[in-house]
Amino acid sequence: MGKDVIIACDFDSAEKTFAFLDKFEGKKPFVKIGMELYYAEGPSIVREIKRRGHKIFLDLKLHDIPNTVKKGMAVLSRLDVDMTNLHASGTKNMMKAAIEGLTREDGSRPILIAVTQLTSTDQESMENDLLIKAPIDEVVMHYASCAKEAGLDGVVCSPLEAGKVHDRCGNGFVTVTPGVRFADGDVGDQKRVMTPAEAKKIGSDYIVVGRPITAADDPVAAYDRCCREFID
Repeated sequence: MGKDVIIACDFDSAEKTFAFLDKFEGKKPFVKIGMELYYAEGPSIVREIKRRGHKIFLDLKLHDIPNTVKKGMAVLSRLDVDMTNLHASGTKNMMKAAIEGLTREDGSRPILIAVTQLTSTDQESMENDLLIKAPIDEVVMHYASCAKEAGLDGVVCSPLEAGKVHDRCGNGFVTVTPGVRFADGDVGDQKRVMTPAEAKKIGSDYIVVGRPITAADDPVAAYDRCCREFID
């Protein structure tokens, strides 16, 4: 599997999004559309970015009863995105229902991955807020195993856990890792972080990078730097 850098387009309008993407002359980076942009612009933003030739990770983190998630995924499957996700904590039954909904009549579907624990979550907040007392690595591995058993393609996890996920679930099980920052950059609100080069070394398949690129003085140069450190 080839590695790739996914840019988190966390903007609140189509205007800002396209002003950003227009900087990438001759390049078509893989982009993530999250809640902020999707809720602001709806499915039309997905269709237009896809029309421009970008691969899309639609990051809406579905989490509901199995039948509701199944119906939601059936709608999202029509948008021709390349990857989408849900919360592993919704149980294996929910994840299996999601695959059913996401799979088109011809048998094709986007890559489906599960969120294990958000990279803003640390051991203290997991224990105090979620009442989960097990070590966070153990929780992430358990959620990853459940996702694989449900038939999903991989997980969203911290780059600190990517290698362990592959050890548990196999190298073909995709790891998509946010929480990536340059060594000389600000970690922001992330708790479990790693540089692109470190993420490559530990085995991440995709890294998701937002503000280190989108807020950079030269976003294209920052993106190229990420690609050099992670892919080349």
